[in-house]
Amino acid sequence: MQSKIVANEVPAALETATSSDQPLAIEARGLIKRFDDTLAVDGVDISVPQGAIYGILGPNGAGKTTTLRMLLGIIDPDEGVRRVFGHDRPHDIARLIGYLPEERGLYPAMKCDEAIGFMGALRGLPLEEGKKRGRELLERHGLSHAIDRQIRQLSKGMAQTVQLLGTLVHRPKLVVFDEPFSGLDAINQGKLEVMIRELAAEGTTVIFSTHVIAHAERLCEGIAIIAGGKVPFAGQVDEARDRIPAQVRLETAQQDGPWRSAFPADARHDHKAGGGHFWNFPVPEAGIEALLKRLIEGEAGILSLSIERAGLHDAFVEIAGEAAARALEENAAEEDAA
Repeated sequence: MQSKIVANEVPAALETATSSDQPLAIEARGLIKRFDDTLAVDGVDISVPQGAIYGILGPNGAGKTTTLRMLLGIIDPDEGVRRVFGHDRPHDIARLIGYLPEERGLYPAMKCDEAIGFMGALRGLPLEEGKKRGRELLERHGLSHAIDRQIRQLSKGMAQTVQLLGTLVHRPKLVVFDEPFSGLDAINQGKLEVMIRELAAEGTTVIFSTHVIAHAERLCEGIAIIAGGKVPFAGQVDEARDRIPAQVRLETAQQDGPWRSAFPADARHDHKAGGGHFWNFPVPEAGIEALLKRLIEGEAGILSLSIERAGLHDAFVEIAGEAAARALEENAAEEDAA
């Protein structure tokens, strides 16, 4: 009688909780790593709740890959501690983890189902069960025609998909992707975003590094911004965006009146010929309700009013600085040109 293969589960003894009793998949405190005389990572603190989609955002060379490898136990920090599901030896719970490194690599002579099964076997999944699951995954993701093809016969995008499926075949509870969108066209990037959301919906924790702000903004609940080996911000995406006050965009029929005293001193005014008067300023400390009351009572003639929160790009500039933001843009431009 064959034993039944079930999805990996997190042992209760390995769970760690935050102050709000939310179990953590990963917790790192004060991680430092040097390579010869180079300080690659300088005091990284990260907490990732179980079931979250978490991004590590920064330019190439900022320390993202080194941080991920320390978190997974591939390399050890020189200082600091890290725990995965409460365990300080990640290798001991490798069956719970899926890892897609930035450096892609598959054996070119292997068939697709063999490659996926082999990757599962490295995480403790019986080889034949891994090949069976591999065929199922390939069919589910529109690659049934490639099941018996050798890796060398695949396009670059198809080979990347096969390696991605091999990362997931043993049904890990934590998946770590290092620059997973790199080299994918827009269609496959969209498919990967859907896959990441599906993993999280099933309770899997997903961590990925990226130098593309749009991916982090669309997918992540929490992020760590990393620049120069340091993490100047780690927390919720909304918290990062709130570092910059929300902006009021207002159009009034009148140009002046007692209601103007409700505006901040640095409010910008732009008079459009044949139209209204346009104003831009941060939401006043008294709040938007108090502003509306003054505008209405003063008969300013509200033609339009909107409140716009800062995007993650603006928050990144505010937190990490313009040099780091330029480096991100350069990385993206180089990838587009490749």
